Amino acid sequence: MDRRRRNVITNLGMLGVTALGLAAASNAANAQGMAKASEERGAGATARLLAGKTAVITGAARGIGRATAVAFAREGADIVGVDICAVVDPRSGVTPAMPEELNETGKLVSAAGRSWLGIKADTRDLPALRAAASRAEQEFGGIDILFANAGIQSFHPLLEMGDADWNITIDTNVTGTANTLRAFAPYIVKRDGGRIILTSSTQGQHGTMNASAYSASKWAIIGLMKSAALELGRHKITVNALIPGLIDTALTRHDERYAQAIQVAGGTPTGELATDQETARKSLARHSQLGVPSIDAKNVAPIVVFLASDAACMVSGATYAVTAGDSANITA
Repeated sequence: MDRRRRNVITNLGMLGVTALGLAAASNAANAQGMAKASEERGAGATARLLAGKTAVITGAARGIGRATAVAFAREGADIVGVDICAVVDPRSGVTPAMPEELNETGKLVSAAGRSWLGIKADTRDLPALRAAASRAEQEFGGIDILFANAGIQSFHPLLEMGDADWNITIDTNVTGTANTLRAFAPYIVKRDGGRIILTSSTQGQHGTMNASAYSASKWAIIGLMKSAALELGRHKITVNALIPGLIDTALTRHDERYAQAIQVAGGTPTGELATDQETARKSLARHSQLGVPSIDAKNVAPIVVFLASDAACMVSGATYAVTAGDSANITA
């Protein structure tokens, strides 16, 4: 073999070794990059949206309030849960929340690794709410998030409604929500920014048979929310409204609500609870765009988490609906 041929073969061999070395180095660099990216993704996955925040939730004993308290805690927030834990409307068919239920919410928050403070208070009692706000600040150092969620529902035809029926609903849902804002918002102002979410209803966007007081109260909450958003924006506080559809809670699992659903569908209630429940659920499912008679409160909580997070820092004065499609019937 002549010298020229040997040199070509040698050079090709050297190029092959170099190429293998470069490939190995590239693979190592890629592996390191992928590992770093994976590590970063893992850190992002474990980062919690509400870490270090303190959230106040009214109506925390059960339903949307409890589901949101747990969701907030899992995202890193400490929770102050407020609930009356007593009868609000003696004429309503709704079973009232009990202290044991508020305690159970606290256990679930603690199981998620966050601190809990449970307070029994009536949102119609402004001094009691102000005392609760002061206590929350003392125990947790401040308040960052307010979810004004407490409310009641009852069904009385307008022409048969007593004064007490109207007043209890309006006082609880409208005045109680305004009191909650007045008591807790000053502490969020002191934090130089925060989040406020009010619970309205899809029935606050359309009329409701035999529930004029409820619809009026929930419509008023949307106006209250928008006004608060205008006033509190300069304090870097966002204010929005949650619009739940028919949620599977104690407010919807009782004879008055079943009777109302049957009447809306053109039927006549039998007065037999189990029968009316089954008839109402079938009717509600038929009229639901997603085919469900009601929505699990756990499916509502993620929207509240979003509105309470930094991801929603530019969202204010808005309504966010979880209605299983009923929102498609709303024209404004």
